[in-house]
Amino acid sequence: MNVREVGIPPVTYATVFVPNSQEGYFLKKIQEYAHEVTPIKGNPKHKNLVESIEDVRLALVKSFWQDPPTLQPGNTPLWCEIWLSKDDMDTENTFRNLCESLGIACGAGSISFPERRVLAAEVSSDHLATFIESFSHIAEFRRVKETARFFLEESNLDQVAWVDDLVARLSVSNDSPVSVCILDTGANNGHPLLESVLSDEDRQSCEPAWGVDDHHGHGTEMCGVVAYGDLKRALESRLPVRIDHRLESVKILPPTGTNDDKLFGYLTAQAIGRAEISAPMRHRIVCMAVTYDDPGFRGEPVEDDRKYRGRPSAWSAAIDELASGYVDGEHRLFVLCAGNTDDLADLSAYPHSNLTNSIQDPAQSWNALTVGACTELTTITDPALIGHEVVARPGSISPYTTTSLTWETGKWPSKPDIVMEGGNCVRNPGDGFVSGCHDLSLVTTYYRHTNYQFTHFSCTSAATARAAHMAAQIQYLYPDAWPETVRALMVHSAEWTTVMKEQFQQGKAAKSGYADLLRICGYGIPNLTRARECAENSLTIISQAEMQPFTKENGTYRSNEMHLYELPWPRETLLELGDVAIAMRITLSYFIEPGPGELGWQNRYRYQSHALRFDLNRPGESKEAFISRINRAAREEDDDRKHPSDDRWTIGSQARSRGSIHSDMWEGTAADIAACNNIGVFPVIGWWRERPTEDRWNRRARYSLVVSLRTQVEETDLYTPVLNKLRIPVEIAVW
Repeated sequence: MNVREVGIPPVTYATVFVPNSQEGYFLKKIQEYAHEVTPIKGNPKHKNLVESIEDVRLALVKSFWQDPPTLQPGNTPLWCEIWLSKDDMDTENTFRNLCESLGIACGAGSISFPERRVLAAEVSSDHLATFIESFSHIAEFRRVKETARFFLEESNLDQVAWVDDLVARLSVSNDSPVSVCILDTGANNGHPLLESVLSDEDRQSCEPAWGVDDHHGHGTEMCGVVAYGDLKRALESRLPVRIDHRLESVKILPPTGTNDDKLFGYLTAQAIGRAEISAPMRHRIVCMAVTYDDPGFRGEPVEDDRKYRGRPSAWSAAIDELASGYVDGEHRLFVLCAGNTDDLADLSAYPHSNLTNSIQDPAQSWNALTVGACTELTTITDPALIGHEVVARPGSISPYTTTSLTWETGKWPSKPDIVMEGGNCVRNPGDGFVSGCHDLSLVTTYYRHTNYQFTHFSCTSAATARAAHMAAQIQYLYPDAWPETVRALMVHSAEWTTVMKEQFQQGKAAKSGYADLLRICGYGIPNLTRARECAENSLTIISQAEMQPFTKENGTYRSNEMHLYELPWPRETLLELGDVAIAMRITLSYFIEPGPGELGWQNRYRYQSHALRFDLNRPGESKEAFISRINRAAREEDDDRKHPSDDRWTIGSQARSRGSIHSDMWEGTAADIAACNNIGVFPVIGWWRERPTEDRWNRRARYSLVVSLRTQVEETDLYTPVLNKLRIPVEIAVW
């Protein structure tokens, strides 16, 4: 009936419903397991089935409830989603008749998915139990959430009341050292929800003649999400809301005409320069949801010119240079949108259209955090859309997002890096027409607040704004974190949903399936709690360090040093756990200096100034053998040869090594991981070494390394033993 993952590392639970007439069939399987064996291997019959069963009991509501337990109704009826296991009208009509006989209100309309039909009903916990007992096609229960449409279709007077209520609960850290600089169409800060987070002094324009106001609306829409994250949730909540970062706006799009006569990279640099001169001491996150496809940045594009298929452009290279800090010493985190698949013909071909529509310039930037769109929005309340179907399943990529699946394999980074909520679409089953709707969008601030307070917002712009909001929260919590570290924590906390894995991995070999998943969904959906907190049964270690990748010896330029970490794992605790599953994850984030000129675009080693890699020792492998293996792997990559992939890792060294951020997971036993506490960070070839005439061979490069362990055993405290050891700083051995 449903499958769900619980805990870290995740354990998959399946709820299997045995109808009243089929108990004999089920019990027969148990009897055969107990008394019969398979003819070849001699295993008990149905071994895999029976030994995977944790419990057999009467069906309980909690087995079907998919939302947090706190959202489950009690004695007071609440509107809930009833997910049926068959997608046909006969099943829906039978369920509606059951509701009518029980006096239960059932909402008009339904949503259809393959093998699922979703209806809304106003029910108590007893009603849900009755459904399970009386109707054999119950698959899942969830709470009905208010959609954006509720707020968007209120009168302006009622919208003002919602705004006033939120403002009364709002507190803003006016002296916060963290800001998000939004490069867009300008921003109107007269909106009551923005005036306290965006000052007049923090609104600027690349061209004074353009003004600083928002002539289009997109910039103000970005501001609402960057400031509040999920504005709908903030409006619905009765709790205090606190914002610990400031907003800045620099207008980079003209109110009329286009920017064809300017270099886009130059314009971006000018915008950032204005913000930094105005407030030089802030920890600034640059957020840009504008691509070459935007009408303000181009006239008539050359055929396929906007789709670089991973190849750097002057714009993306300029962003890499600005982020790297190798020119002016200022390292910067850029959060960029992947670009949209928003042609209606393309949307109707979901998800094939997402796989063939390329990430847009400049989102192929190596150093930027590129954000694609996913969605959890599937509830339709608009009476005009009764009978329509949602296009994307909850937990999948949004119909609007683009991917890097068509890029040349192994040459350019896998993009996007992460995905966040970007909205969904509806399809008319009659004519197949696909369109957006308010129900499946986000709520944000409208740029003309005297007319309306709110407007709908979706696509990769909305996802990028959500990502910038999360990055600002991490930066505020960890004021000493480098931009490389903030990016690393967001990627490190990201996970793929079960739906993403089902949609894009099935039928593929393990490593190739994960490689494709990276190019479609990035590393998945980031989680703020995982990024900023460390539970007692998990731990995260962060290192910010620098090395000199290359050196000159006897007139020859070669790789110089590697860093070896001997991590303070709680060895005794892990050995006591024995065969208990432990999940290890390692993320390495650094910024490259882009190689100048077309020459640098022909070869990935010539575009990147340097590359870094990580590896982990194997159980029983000595430190000397581990170092020897790393040196061999570095030489093989320098010679453009593929070294054997380590099967321990989920993604593998080949797929994870593209770009300038690398993350991978390994699940092993606690005993195995106790013996794996040496991590090596080492350089491989780049143009700093290969172009000695540029005099960059002796430059130093910095990086952030994030390492975490997690276990499902809640009573196991991994954190405290490591904390005690870390009171003596861990030294980095340089080899």
